[in-house]
Amino acid sequence: MSVKILHNPRCSKSRDTLTFLENQGQEIEIELYLQKRYSLAELQQLAQQLGVADVREMMRVNDELYRTLGLANSELSQTELLQVMVENPALLERPIVINGDHARIARPLERILDIL
Repeated sequence: MSVKILHNPRCSKSRDTLTFLENQGQEIEIELYLQKRYSLAELQQLAQQLGVADVREMMRVNDELYRTLGLANSELSQTELLQVMVENPALLERPIVINGDHARIARPLERILDIL
């Protein structure tokens, strides 16, 4: 069984995670998440795999786009936030490693060890 990495080759953390997985001898499926159009259901599943209580935990909350879109607004529902990520995949934190039913954001890199 392979692990999947939601990868952005321009991101050093993402490249480091990919190298780490390769060095671990993992069979890797690379998903270039900026080029993929995720559905709301796929992002809901990812949130469940990550085990996040608030989907903001899987968002780039320090990103200019996050601020511009006013996503810190506490009145936004989890579904509304996920829908914004459907429309703006760049808001998805990276890199994310998925192994079966479990996923981790590899920040720091060691966070993925418990799912390998």
